[in-house]
Amino acid sequence: MQESGDNRLTLSRPESFQDIAIGSSIAVAGVCLSVVALNDRSMTFDVIGETLQRSTLGTLRKGESVNLERAMRADDRFEGHMVQGHVEGTGEILSKEQNGTRTLLTIRLPEELIPTVVSKGSITLDGVSLTVASIQGSECSVALIPHTLEYTTLGELSQGDSVNIETDVLGRYVHSLLSRQT
Repeated sequence: MQESGDNRLTLSRPESFQDIAIGSSIAVAGVCLSVVALNDRSMTFDVIGETLQRSTLGTLRKGESVNLERAMRADDRFEGHMVQGHVEGTGEILSKEQNGTRTLLTIRLPEELIPTVVSKGSITLDGVSLTVASIQGSECSVALIPHTLEYTTLGELSQGDSVNIETDVLGRYVHSLLSRQT
């Protein structure tokens, strides 16, 4: 992260991102950012203070891997959960337990996000859309398959690490509407 009055994040540009342009939306570790500069090898984003406070982007170190995903096209197939790239906060990895081919990741959620997380609902961790396996108090667990562990940064996580969290957009709207009525 460059700090020269503005916060700029420059990342390597994957070969599959050859059709992006200035202004393209890219989810970086689950955070929706706009490309402000690019060349054949890299892409650069401006990152505002609130984004740094609500996400792990401010703690990235040179050479660290992040999950990258382009915005879905409106005429494309919709698979999985609705993910906006609107990170609401960070959670702490409490445990990562392997049982056969399944890995159970348990996260401590920030208090303000607990009401919008439900068992078998969706949650996004570092930009990876997952199904909530269980929730108990402030602890949320997700099951990770080998493919997810191999092709995302979730396989690199350890106890004590932080992850960006985006909860289910429908759950957020329902919670917001209901809380206004009381």
